[in-house]
Amino acid sequence: MKHYFNPMSRAVTTHWMLAELDAPHEQVEVDIHGGENHAPAYRAINPMGKVPALVDGDVVVTETAAICAYLADKHAEVGLAPAPGTEARGRYYRYLFFTGQTLEPLLTLAQHEVTGLSPSSAGWGDMERCLATVESMTPETGWALGERFTAADVVFGGMLEFSVAFGLLPSPSPRVTAYVERIRARPMFRETHPRE
Repeated sequence: MKHYFNPMSRAVTTHWMLAELDAPHEQVEVDIHGGENHAPAYRAINPMGKVPALVDGDVVVTETAAICAYLADKHAEVGLAPAPGTEARGRYYRYLFFTGQTLEPLLTLAQHEVTGLSPSSAGWGDMERCLATVESMTPETGWALGERFTAADVVFGGMLEFSVAFGLLPSPSPRVTAYVERIRARPMFRETHPRE
């Protein structure tokens, strides 16, 4: 299994997921600053020219949440995903998909001061609704789905941690701040997110 990675990309999240699973893999660093992600060899793996990408035999998985979900299912014995068909699995999907489809696009637009989009036509609504949703989804104690840490925490918690660290999340609440601190305290998070 090959993990295409750059430490200045969303691949830090999938790198963290691989570490939480202790999953054997080859780490292939892609020089995004030198344009290696746009070379034909890499574009054949991911036509978007983005990292991360995961190649597992004939299976190619791109998109951070998709890679984390794939890995959690591939290594189901570790217990980082609830069983398919359970109520918890439905909540788990919400955490995985909310992050990339709602939270990150809205925060990116806000960072670039894009305004004038209709909340009723944009999939992410508006900042007020998005932040209210973040607050309602952030656990007061433990993890996203209860007492057991899962890939939902890697994806959702990782995005909240990044957003707090880089000032993208306006005025994080005490609940969000406490959850981010629990994320930062995980040994595999610290190992895969070295910071001065």
